[in-house]
Amino acid sequence: MTNEFRPRRSVLYMPSSNERALEKAKTIACDALILDLEDAVAPEAKPEARLNAAAAVTSGEYGNRELTIRVNSIGTEWHDEDIRAAAAAGPHGVVVPKVNSADEVRSLVAALEAAGAPEHTKLWAMVETPEAIFNVREIAAASPRLTVLVMGTNDLVKETYSEHVPGRAPLLTALSLSLLAARAAGIAILDGVYNDVKNLDGFLAECEQGRQFGFDGKTLIHPGQVEGANEAFAPSAQAIEDARGLIAAWDARETGVVTYNGRMVENLHVESAQRTLSIADAIAALG
Repeated sequence: MTNEFRPRRSVLYMPSSNERALEKAKTIACDALILDLEDAVAPEAKPEARLNAAAAVTSGEYGNRELTIRVNSIGTEWHDEDIRAAAAAGPHGVVVPKVNSADEVRSLVAALEAAGAPEHTKLWAMVETPEAIFNVREIAAASPRLTVLVMGTNDLVKETYSEHVPGRAPLLTALSLSLLAARAAGIAILDGVYNDVKNLDGFLAECEQGRQFGFDGKTLIHPGQVEGANEAFAPSAQAIEDARGLIAAWDARETGVVTYNGRMVENLHVESAQRTLSIADAIAALG
């Protein structure tokens, strides 16, 4: 399964200091897990959380889920040891908070390689500061090892806007710029978390907004959000049928003009249809 079409509809944060949560995560139908060493872990619990996350990654008990470790941010007292432990464990990805520049990306990649991280351990960069937004195009293209951008919308709101602004209108510029940067670099991008875990309608509406924008999936803070994200970010049955029909019409063309369901078909539509089918196949492969 290629990185491009690896399903990341639902990416669930799990506090690595909570062994019961890590055990429960083995049964949750999310596509990926972020084993957290940062915000969800108290300072005194960080060493134990580091050990727990590494043990989870190497356990082989999480099935087809993509496993990542979120380390503490650059400059904190825990960051260097987190990087070394994550590199040794060899997760699918290392998630780094508050990545602000392309130079930081390159430094992180160098640190992972110096610590012996295997080739399959990729870098996921969190975009969550105003500085990162202004540098996001360079961040996204800084290294082949960087394969995912993760929107840190909570921190963006905290640092830049009033938390009382309803909806996500103030964030639309940051979301759009980040998504364009990811697409230009050919990497994945995940929407930020939705905090009100009891507001299912609001959560589903934000998932739909993220899907319409073009995000590949959504980061989550509660297992109850997984099902909604999985459904929202998966191609619908109609989308799959249309993709197959469009590709069939293109393959059967006899002239330079091809139509499907009354609409003109061009190369870009075929590429989009192929991507839809690749995503659907990758989801089906998860079982």
